[in-house]
Amino acid sequence: MAEITPLMVKNLRDKTGAGMADCKKALTEAEGNMDNAIEILRKKGAASAAKRADRVANEGTVVARTSNDGKLAAIVEVNCETDFVALNADFVAYANNVVDALMANNVSTLEDLMKLSVGNDTVEGLHNEILAKFSEKIEIRRFERLSTEGFVASYIHAGSKLGVLIEVSATSLTDNSFAMVRDIAMQIAAMNPQFVDKSDVDQTTLAKEKEIYVQQAIDSGKKPEIAERIAEGRLDKFFQEQCLVEQTFVKDGNKTIKDVLAEISADCGTEVKIKSFRRYFLGESN
Repeated sequence: MAEITPLMVKNLRDKTGAGMADCKKALTEAEGNMDNAIEILRKKGAASAAKRADRVANEGTVVARTSNDGKLAAIVEVNCETDFVALNADFVAYANNVVDALMANNVSTLEDLMKLSVGNDTVEGLHNEILAKFSEKIEIRRFERLSTEGFVASYIHAGSKLGVLIEVSATSLTDNSFAMVRDIAMQIAAMNPQFVDKSDVDQTTLAKEKEIYVQQAIDSGKKPEIAERIAEGRLDKFFQEQCLVEQTFVKDGNKTIKDVLAEISADCGTEVKIKSFRRYFLGESN
């Protein structure tokens, strides 16, 4: 068997980021073959993932990407256990490789995402490498790829724990309009609306909200007919809080998002509507 020298161990560590002891064991098992040792470490990372399955991974990063023409976007949440790993350059690079692979390929399942090529490797191969480097539970929690005939913009909040994609009907945007659309993306990040506008609110949700408001009013001593009117008023407040276009604009309290959309429409020379949005907040429940 070839002698396993400290230099060989160091070289393997530099290539993989795995611990010195793990590198020495892998080189010994591979009888000094560097490529085989790398493969052993990657398999070790995949195998050890099962042992971490019941651990909590609520740190990580949210990454969003858009194409230059605004017709394509992707957003990914990758979780780990500690902020130390979340801030590591290799972990961040891995998350960016995942979103780049998603931008280049239209897949919707984790199984298909893992099969995507990244250079001479695959997402699964890179995933196993990152598992081998860190003794933590690491997982791609959720992802989405968005293709549009309109325009999509992205926003990542400082710290990369909150990301937004916003899709508008305009086929192109001026610099001024793009800045305003980005402002709306920041609004989504800050205010967490549940719907684009009133028409998006399903009747089941409305009926449930109204039922709650009526009961609260009756419990406070109001007559049923009065409680009904109070509930209607509270529904208006519900729309103002939960529907994006009804919200007060956080950057200017004298405007609503509907007003900002009117300014964007005037700037673009055509009516511009918000078609959809995605908001990923690290670790939140789906």
